Amino acid sequence: MTKTFNVNGACIPQKHYMVDLTSRLKAIRIMVDEGAYFTINRARQFGKTTTLNALADYLKQDYEVISLDFQTMGALSFESEETFVAAFSGELLDSVDGFPDGIEEQLLSFAEGTARINSLNALFRVIKAWCGKLEKAPVLIIDEVDTATNNQVFIDFLAQLRAYYLKRPKVSAFQSVILAGVYDIRNIRQKIRMEEDHKTNSPWNIAADFNIDMSFSSEEIVVMLGEYNADHNLAFDVTAIADMIYEYTSGYPYLVSRICKIMDEQLSQQEAYTVPGAVWTRAGVLTAVRIVLSEVSPLFDSLIGKLNDYLELKNLIYLLLFQGQRIAYSPDDPDIRMAVMFGFVKVEENAVVIANRIFETRLYNYFLTLAKEQNNDLYAEGSRHMDQFIKDNGLDMKLILERFVAAFDDLYGDQPQKFVEEDGRRYFLLYLRPIINGTGNYYIESRTRNQERTDVIIDYQGNQYVCELKIWRGNSYNERGENQLKAYLDYYHLKKGYMLSFNFNKKTEIGVKEIVLDDKVLIEAVV
Repeated sequence: MTKTFNVNGACIPQKHYMVDLTSRLKAIRIMVDEGAYFTINRARQFGKTTTLNALADYLKQDYEVISLDFQTMGALSFESEETFVAAFSGELLDSVDGFPDGIEEQLLSFAEGTARINSLNALFRVIKAWCGKLEKAPVLIIDEVDTATNNQVFIDFLAQLRAYYLKRPKVSAFQSVILAGVYDIRNIRQKIRMEEDHKTNSPWNIAADFNIDMSFSSEEIVVMLGEYNADHNLAFDVTAIADMIYEYTSGYPYLVSRICKIMDEQLSQQEAYTVPGAVWTRAGVLTAVRIVLSEVSPLFDSLIGKLNDYLELKNLIYLLLFQGQRIAYSPDDPDIRMAVMFGFVKVEENAVVIANRIFETRLYNYFLTLAKEQNNDLYAEGSRHMDQFIKDNGLDMKLILERFVAAFDDLYGDQPQKFVEEDGRRYFLLYLRPIINGTGNYYIESRTRNQERTDVIIDYQGNQYVCELKIWRGNSYNERGENQLKAYLDYYHLKKGYMLSFNFNKKTEIGVKEIVLDDKVLIEAVV
């Protein structure tokens, strides 16, 4: 059977190219052996179900594994205690092969609604009796546990589960409980509607921390691509391609697999890549990234939907993207916790940063779309002259800066300093986007993503351009910026770079000039 890259549902080792999950499974096994009760909460399409399926197989030799999925139960199952007990019992009957004498009959009476009492207390008495008759210690795994978290019956179920778990030394109960979903049950207040806040009576305060990294490392992507490379008898630079995919995805499982799937199934059929292995190049990765950024997908729909649902979250992401604010990580800040939980950001050096380059660019594009609706003139200026900016299959960045300086001065030259400090980056990207849209990509260099300066990296038709944006702080500061840009050009193996300064000294002339710094040429624009 020929394996494929999978982005729909759980991965199956015999059918799909996957990273090796062994190290994760071993780490989770330690928590199970210790009898931990914990949640695996990660963003959408982060490989939770694939990991849980692999974990069930990994544990089954030594444990009785009960693996359930709340998503299959349906919303009506959570309407009342009776409907929940019936649905939960049905899930147990469907998921477990064989029950001790008497247990199956009791569960069946719950599922069919024929039991004299259909209650959580009655259900957990049966579960306790069942656990006591098992030869191996039982482990309960529930996927999509946050499917119906805004229902009181769910809260009551967690409370019962917690109570029986805490009684383990005295009564038969689950050795370990693993709950998986997007929402951490300790952050469940974010999903329960405000008028139902009284339901959050903390039945989950025993949950252990789950700090196991579920993203793919560059080395793990190397192994996965190495298997693909060998299967197809190719000879591309597996390490270089894996590193590049990681740079754009930070190991987000869906994004890694999606890029690989596009390269394998779509791009390899195009005339430019018909030679076996030709697609597995830098140009192929960039093309796949561009396709991902233009796709409609449940992952991006979920991200944008969360921004529209939570205004505070939207404001936080905007500050990170356009104003370069350093936002310290605080576990007590509900907006930061929400951003981490939904996968928008990650924590680096005790600060929150956008989770990966692809998310960052997609989010920039989203906010720029909103800005286009409010400030269409600048976007229209970029669109109007876009054909003039394309030169020898590349960009004439000097001309782009010249036209931007002129357009910005005409439209916003009389605006106060605060306006430009807060929005200068946004307006340059707004001008740039229609020029490269559909053909190129851009992202912000993470090491210079701050309020004073930032480097925009533009990939266009295999060419790369580095443009530094900054607020003018005087000649000495500008000279430091020139030397920093020169260092980045060395890093990117480029001879020419670009600077755009927003200057509030009324005596300074706006315009574009060219300077030579050692072996580098810098095009400097002042607006």
